[in-house]
Amino acid sequence: MSEQHPHAGLPFTDDDTGIAAALEDVSIPALMLSLVHLTGDPSWIRGPIRPRGLVLNEVQGFLTEDEKARVRAQALDAIRAHRDNGCALPPQPGPELLHEMMNWVACAEIPAEYVPMMLEDMQLGERPAESVPAPGDAAVREAFPVLVIGCGQSGLLAGIRLKQAGIPFTIIEKNPDVGGTWYENTYPGCRVDVGNHFYCYSFEPSDHWSEFYARQPELQGYFRDVMDRYGIAEHVRWDTEVSRAVWDEPTGTWRVTTRGPDARETTITARAVISAVGLLNRPHIPHFDGAEDFAGPTFHSSHWDHGVDHRGKRVAMIGAGASGFQIAPAIAEDVAHLTVFQRTAQWMFPNPNYHGKVGPGVRWAMRHLPFYGRWYRFMIFWPGSDGALEGARIDPEWPHQDRSVSERNDRTREIFTEWIRSQVGDDPELFAKVLPDYPATGKRTLQDNGSWLRTLKRDDVDLVRDPIARIDKDAVVTAAGTRHEVDIIVYATGFQANRYLYPMHVVGRDGVVLAEQWGETPTAYLGITVPNFPNFFCMYGPGTALAHGGSLIFQSECQMQYISACLDILIERGARALEPTHTAHGDYVARHRAAIRQLVWSHPTIKHSYFKNADGEVYTAGPWRLVDYWNWTKGPDLDDYLVDRPTTARPITLPRRPLAGPTPLGLPARRRVSRRPGTVGDGSCR
Repeated sequence: MSEQHPHAGLPFTDDDTGIAAALEDVSIPALMLSLVHLTGDPSWIRGPIRPRGLVLNEVQGFLTEDEKARVRAQALDAIRAHRDNGCALPPQPGPELLHEMMNWVACAEIPAEYVPMMLEDMQLGERPAESVPAPGDAAVREAFPVLVIGCGQSGLLAGIRLKQAGIPFTIIEKNPDVGGTWYENTYPGCRVDVGNHFYCYSFEPSDHWSEFYARQPELQGYFRDVMDRYGIAEHVRWDTEVSRAVWDEPTGTWRVTTRGPDARETTITARAVISAVGLLNRPHIPHFDGAEDFAGPTFHSSHWDHGVDHRGKRVAMIGAGASGFQIAPAIAEDVAHLTVFQRTAQWMFPNPNYHGKVGPGVRWAMRHLPFYGRWYRFMIFWPGSDGALEGARIDPEWPHQDRSVSERNDRTREIFTEWIRSQVGDDPELFAKVLPDYPATGKRTLQDNGSWLRTLKRDDVDLVRDPIARIDKDAVVTAAGTRHEVDIIVYATGFQANRYLYPMHVVGRDGVVLAEQWGETPTAYLGITVPNFPNFFCMYGPGTALAHGGSLIFQSECQMQYISACLDILIERGARALEPTHTAHGDYVARHRAAIRQLVWSHPTIKHSYFKNADGEVYTAGPWRLVDYWNWTKGPDLDDYLVDRPTTARPITLPRRPLAGPTPLGLPARRRVSRRPGTVGDGSCR
């Protein structure tokens, strides 16, 4: 690598005063790692000043103020010399030193199996992934059109990779603009709950975030900027929905029926279809007797009616999960009275920086200090990675299953409980209402900087845990008979998360209807491919929702890499169709279910969760370590697939990495994962 690396930092001419001011903002551990790149001297991480721990939402390594000041002073000298030298960089660290740098900032030995994944995510490998040229004959690829459904973050990613591969594509998007959930959800307080410097494409980081957990307009703007940078908009049909997709066996194509803004139907023929419709985009509004008679405005949080002035009004918010958690603090000061109806209390993860502003020094460092932004990303990613999965594992020998699933989970419960008690311990009635009665992390854990509980303590805010019996024309009435008079009802009641691809009608081989094949338990091999549905690929498909770490963007990059490899097989071999065998799919699903039952999300004390279907089964969430899923999605094992091959098939070789170390099912490190994802065996991956 050289100074031309895209993350090596832009040249600068700032004076010493400006640089010193910038250093007051930055993460000192990330700065010290950047200085190794800037100077070529590893002594920055081999001296007495070193971080004491790496935990989620803490980026200063628990260094003392004196230690941070000493590093800033030394760094100013090094950065000044770098500036005066024309910002030229020495040769960059090799793999061994990069691993040492990871260990240093993590304050622990990063297992060797994770190093390639982290280097790829940080774009510190041999070359950035987006620069890899597309293989094969351009004319052959041009004759393989692909249709992508959805232009949220995963559909946009699919478009970028297809364009780089020279594959023609069309994206169908029901909204008039890019962003998916970040276009649709415009409710007050809407923001991401994964740190923004990780919640972005690995190849398109942003150095201009104004907050560490950005709000909706900035997030949607990011995806629009990326779309424009890669020229994807010209491939999108906006305000258009897919109503039907049918596999045509004789031609080996999909016939996809779309309905545009004029309600006119059009049929598009494609060799492959990529569903990127997401999981949380079809609102769920529960039925309440009398709801249709309510005289005031009502709307779902994802369709916030900005034409309704809530100021000075009595507002009922039904639901207090992830969306309600953000809405209530954002509107409480403006409304006359807010009544929150909550079915289940939520566990909260302390995050004092949840509404924090990104200082100008951080943005300067992201732009100009070599690889500072890459190491900052690592510091956000690693603490929320696979270590959290072990904390979710059920210990069947643990005697206190009514409150936690293991000793480690019990400690987490205590930490979360103390966080709640520190804010509302002086109000025993409220404390009893907001303390969950199920194991910690068993449902989506919310980021909290104190704003939620401060809101509930206001005199003009009521938290109601009594079930709703009916809705009158001017009130919400609970089972106890209490009437709560309101002017506006906001439904923060989530989405139809269990209805994948709804309401599309997808018909595969031999007339099999996808919704009928799935029933109440949608499944897919790796969450990506489905038997009986050739050349049909899912992003954010069944069993891939993340509940223990990572981010959906990381997951999407894994899935699109796998899909790209499948498309390469079809194109390079001149094959008509590719689909997983029933055996491979069934084996994977069985192992997925066995693994998920070992984790807290399946615990019987958790009655209501969007992870569970009507039968209490979890099939939306992924039970695998991130590193395993990353490895499995490098490319398909053709032993697990049916491929219609012509007699003149051309060979293709795909890179595969062996998987060593602990498996997803927790077997000893001496065993190795077999070539089939989710399978434990003594063979190595091919």
